[in-house]
Amino acid sequence: MATDVKVEKKRGKLATYLKGVRTESKKVIWPNKKELLNYTGVVLAFSIVFSIVVYLLDLGIGYVYSLLMNL
Repeated sequence: MATDVKVEKKRGKLATYLKGVRTESKKVIWPNKKELLNYTGVVLAFSIVFSIVVYLLDLGIGYVYSLLMNL
């Protein structure tokens, strides 16, 4: 019988949580197609630039490491 009370409390908490999620999701402002494409372009450009920087750092560190190993 005590487990029935616990189950009801959990269901009540879950229902409250789901109502809160639904309320908050209604407050979300979704981007339109133009904004979405703009944001996607910015993310792709940043990713490409960042990957080039990491690649160049990797080349530089590898070069310095090979110089140190040949001493």
